[in-house]
Amino acid sequence: MRIDGRQIARHILARTREALDGACPVVRAITVAPTRATESYLAIKSARAKDAGMVLEVVRLADVASTQEVIAAVTAPGADAVIVQLPLPASIDTAAVLAAIPVAKDADCLSPRSRIEGALLPPVAGAVQAILAQANVSVTGKRAVVIGAGWLVGEPVAAYLTAQGANVVVIEKTDDLATAVADANIIVSGAGSPHLVTPNLLKQGVVLIDAGTSESGGAVVGDVDPLCEAVAAVYTPVPGGVGPVAVACLFENVAKTVLSGTPF
Repeated sequence: MRIDGRQIARHILARTREALDGACPVVRAITVAPTRATESYLAIKSARAKDAGMVLEVVRLADVASTQEVIAAVTAPGADAVIVQLPLPASIDTAAVLAAIPVAKDADCLSPRSRIEGALLPPVAGAVQAILAQANVSVTGKRAVVIGAGWLVGEPVAAYLTAQGANVVVIEKTDDLATAVADANIIVSGAGSPHLVTPNLLKQGVVLIDAGTSESGGAVVGDVDPLCEAVAAVYTPVPGGVGPVAVACLFENVAKTVLSGTPF
């Protein structure tokens, strides 16, 4: 089964807009020294915010902005939610900036406090949840391999799958990939390494969720070789798989904070 992430995202965004019932939250996105790819991501988020019935307010700080200037933008009043567009320049203390995001406005769940205290799923973990639900896949008791231990993908996805009862192994792309994934029932990859996962490594019927993106030959590609689709029971393409769903889950999180837990 090939997952159509854009279709899932449209459903989430429509549900979110309906739940807001005319309210129009302001989401502040802060960026410093944005790359062309970053600007592209912000344009996509702006469009999807509109679909969700929200406004994305992009704050572009000077390329030489200090850590304190970024924190000031993060904590300034006037927004219902705050997004820090990563990566930040090396001159900025990213950990300090993320720690400054108020939990009540952290729809991206980037602050360590949000991971501990918050009730929201980080957007990529939310996307994995939505994709598994769409494919009617239960993870309880399954062997799940998460490739990459990053703050945006690996860490939250591993935590989510563990909470759902999966037997989770987290590996890095430099580990023995073939041994790690050989008997995996579910693989979620966020390594950012083009076509790292190849068909010869996999068993028939694996659930493959590709949350890694990188550039190869001028095109955006995922961690999973597209030829793996023939082996997988569930497969998410790049682009058009996890990415759109994660963005939709971000705005769904905004609505949940604005509505103070009102069920959708």
